[in-house]
Amino acid sequence: MSNTVKKIAYALALSGLCSAAQADGSMNESINKALQPTGSETSSSVVVIYPAKKIITMEKSQATAEAVAVMGKRIVAVGSIEQLKKQAARHPHTVYRIDNSLKDKVVMPGFIDQHLHPILGGLTLATEVIATEDWNMPGKTYKAANTPEEYQSRLKTAEKALSDPNEPLISWGYHKLWHGELTRAKLDQISSTRPIIIWQRSAHEVILNTAALKLLDISAQDVMGKGSASEMSNYAEGHFWEQGFMNTKVMPSVLGLIASPERLRFGLKQMVAYTHANGITAYNEPGAIVTPEMWKLYEEVLGAPDTPMYSTFLADGRGIVDAVGLDRALDAVEETVAKAPEGSGSKLMFFPKQIKLFADGAIISQLMQMKEPYTDGHKGEWMINPDELERRAKLFWDAGYQLHIHVNGDLGAEVLLATLEKRIKETPRQDHRFVVVHYANTTEAQVGRFAKNGAIFSVNPYYPVGFADKYAAGLGKKRADVMVRNASILKHTQHLSFHSDLPMAPADPLFLAWSGVNRITPSGRVAGPEQRIGVDAALRAITIEAAYSWRKEDLIGSIKPGKIANFTVLEQDPYKVDPKKLKDIPVWGTVFEGKLFPVPAENKRKQASAAPAAIAPMALNVNAEDQRRIKAETDNCQLGTLASMAATAYSLNLAKAK
Repeated sequence: MSNTVKKIAYALALSGLCSAAQADGSMNESINKALQPTGSETSSSVVVIYPAKKIITMEKSQATAEAVAVMGKRIVAVGSIEQLKKQAARHPHTVYRIDNSLKDKVVMPGFIDQHLHPILGGLTLATEVIATEDWNMPGKTYKAANTPEEYQSRLKTAEKALSDPNEPLISWGYHKLWHGELTRAKLDQISSTRPIIIWQRSAHEVILNTAALKLLDISAQDVMGKGSASEMSNYAEGHFWEQGFMNTKVMPSVLGLIASPERLRFGLKQMVAYTHANGITAYNEPGAIVTPEMWKLYEEVLGAPDTPMYSTFLADGRGIVDAVGLDRALDAVEETVAKAPEGSGSKLMFFPKQIKLFADGAIISQLMQMKEPYTDGHKGEWMINPDELERRAKLFWDAGYQLHIHVNGDLGAEVLLATLEKRIKETPRQDHRFVVVHYANTTEAQVGRFAKNGAIFSVNPYYPVGFADKYAAGLGKKRADVMVRNASILKHTQHLSFHSDLPMAPADPLFLAWSGVNRITPSGRVAGPEQRIGVDAALRAITIEAAYSWRKEDLIGSIKPGKIANFTVLEQDPYKVDPKKLKDIPVWGTVFEGKLFPVPAENKRKQASAAPAAIAPMALNVNAEDQRRIKAETDNCQLGTLASMAATAYSLNLAKAK
């Protein structure tokens, strides 16, 4: 047993309150070495006792406490102040001190966003945000625009606020259902000389004015003769969507402008400040593919000493397999994970033996595969067709991987159920933790079948809140209202976690919890009231259940001796406030690996709206070879893929800037 582990074991023995964990025995074999204390932390047996107004542990055996004791990165005891002081005093070789920084605060386990997209979150939120919901960014709040009139007014105000007449106006958040028809001609009315780029809410489409088309050197010929991509392009209106955006010159040209080193660095730093202000101490990007240049930027920003959170990743079981084929897929995935393995001592790491796969299309674009037709006659899409999904699921399941699979429609869910049931029948596995991701539109029977077969759920509770009012057109009111059946899931299993899928929803765990508890839409009504859940289940979904979905419940997700000392510190008790005000609880800050990180005053939520800090984009000429490289290293249509495209564009921009 190493000296470090001996010291941890000694600290755990300080209190009868500690569980009987032995540092060399009962801790899970898969404990992430990158999260373990180092010798420098434990060179002296200093235990810091933090009293609090209330400590919410999310442990059923000891739900609340008065104080928590921390040594280095680890929790060593939980209980009353007097108990902890007495136990520490009995050991003359142990130094303890009381830190009253949190004495009037409510302490919870560090919040976890089960999955989000840092590159896209960084890029979209570094623009002028005009979206369908409020975005509380560091030092400013972008208020929602819910009508065409509000949207046009905000866009005109943003254009007038730019002092440089040549600076492009780039805005993210537009959605036709809320903001009305938007065309090149309408954007030209706002400015015929300033380039205006509107990045749609789903990030799958753009609308450009004439000046932007000229700046990006996009002509009508660039989107002609390209099959379905041409059908998804309207040059006259400056509108390019799905394949028309991503499989033509448009996407690499737009990302070549947006994904500049300056903008992306600013965006990632802003994203760190934003997620920290919302109490996040760990998040995961599923289906991550990054370039060496992007990983270096990740290490500089996400891995910086003052970044108080873990950035974790899953390998992409779609893009990697598409690139190398099934025969080489396992080796290629292992090579990806090896770029940042657990145990590297970094805050950035790929989870081993976990993979992201995809079934049907996205919810925001209403491309879910549904059993009953859409009311407006359009059809959903497969991201991986069912037969191919079955082959990939078999490959990774048989190799012992935990599968995280994106699905949104009830027909997609049926395909996923058949895949899971076949895998279990052919190759039974215990504790497989097959994660059903998003799970927007389903039937009651499907929920029970998934749970019966050992599946767990990570859902986005914002879907009914943000979209039910408008998605009655397409889905119909009944199906729109019961999107994300959280209460139904909890009838069958406790393993329900929440994610934001940033930028598809705010990366704000209390807001996600509020969404699951209340399901109140912008119109003020409750969508699917029978699917509301209690506050405790919602808080578990952003703490211990999120950790469970990653197989990290032995490390994070609750306040328990032996776990990492990651806490989210609140100004109010979430169990005592009006559930409708859950999202409004102020976050004081976090504790990350035993160190206090209060939210700086300038990053706390502000009520007044403000324009983003000026970022000078690099108006680079993206030539044909650059376009080929960007598309060759990615495939189309999904947030992880878009992030990969942005990473490639960033790498090209960085090379040109040198």
